[in-house]
Amino acid sequence: MTDENMSLGDLLEKTGDPDFLREMLGFAGQRWMELDIGSRTGAPHGARCPDRLTQRNGYRERDWETRAGTVELRIPKLRKGSYFPGFLEPRRAAEKALTGVIQEAYVQGISTRSVDALVQAMGMSGISKSQVSRLCSEIDDQVQTFLGRPLEGDWPYLWLDATYVKVRQAGRIVSVAAIIAIGVNQDGRREVLGLDIGASEAETFWVAFLRKLARRGLRGVKLVISDAHEGLKSAITRVLGATWQRCRVHLMRNLLAHAKRQGRGVAAAFIAAAFAQEDAETAKAQWRKVADQLRPKLPKLAAFMDEAETDVLAYMQFPVAHRAKLHSTNPIERLNGEIKRRTDVVGIFPNEAAIIRLIGAILLEQNDEWAVQRARYMTLETIAPLSDNPLVSLPAVAA
Repeated sequence: MTDENMSLGDLLEKTGDPDFLREMLGFAGQRWMELDIGSRTGAPHGARCPDRLTQRNGYRERDWETRAGTVELRIPKLRKGSYFPGFLEPRRAAEKALTGVIQEAYVQGISTRSVDALVQAMGMSGISKSQVSRLCSEIDDQVQTFLGRPLEGDWPYLWLDATYVKVRQAGRIVSVAAIIAIGVNQDGRREVLGLDIGASEAETFWVAFLRKLARRGLRGVKLVISDAHEGLKSAITRVLGATWQRCRVHLMRNLLAHAKRQGRGVAAAFIAAAFAQEDAETAKAQWRKVADQLRPKLPKLAAFMDEAETDVLAYMQFPVAHRAKLHSTNPIERLNGEIKRRTDVVGIFPNEAAIIRLIGAILLEQNDEWAVQRARYMTLETIAPLSDNPLVSLPAVAA
């Protein structure tokens, strides 16, 4: 790897070296990142500055595939927020992961005709087991580093969801749950926080998953948004002590299943009136009013509304600017849709490691894309009051 402190003069003396172009690219890329990270932190590397915005937090290794060959880079990390240089290609890791999974399935003799055709279409015929192993280990290291990274600061909002995939276990094909967590931190930035694989969404599994996140530093969670699972709800209370928001979209489907087809439109309009209220107390009053109106003709629907009131209106206790993003699992459902699209190509995974490899790489590339977005997911002014850190939550004092 090119030394980041190498002078340009020393590099130019290597013009006779066949690797000169690759080293030149590495030098330029490293210097560009150092200048870029300096502007984001508000101070040069190692300098003391009262106007510093955040601190550096080491580096992570990343290969940069160029026409001159593979260039090894050291991407700076920040203590607050994320950093990803704009000149890299965020999607390359996931495409390598998909390649690795398909190759592994093909080499182990469990491929289908469609997977075989896809491998040939990608020009991968004649790939050896050693090549597959090398490719997969490269991806595994990146994914494991990403999924095991420390979580710093407060994370007021957490979304949890699961998607199911098929895997071979002891000669049988079984369905397993891939559990995913994304969160918004005290800076209003969105990140992927974790991934795990389990046989089911039982309470013990959810507890273990949340405790693993807590050991990595997850704290300050105020609201968890998910679908309705009693095991998950209990785990949230036990581990995080946070409020639970039941996904409004899923609840509406369950509610309207208790209404006759011709009456579903009217019932949906009545219920939507509660969601349109400006504060929690008014919304609860409207919710109970609608339930009482529907009770004579639709008693099961009304009883369902009575039971769900607290959980489906929990988001109304939080800032108005955040509510459109808090009432459902839609932010994570879109990510799950992309995961499902790619895992469907594989069909049946050879083992759980292959699942972690592919889904982890998809999550890594999504996290990189969020990191380079200029706009915050939630504004700093609206999310700062939710932080448990008094230095973050205190309002700005006028000069």
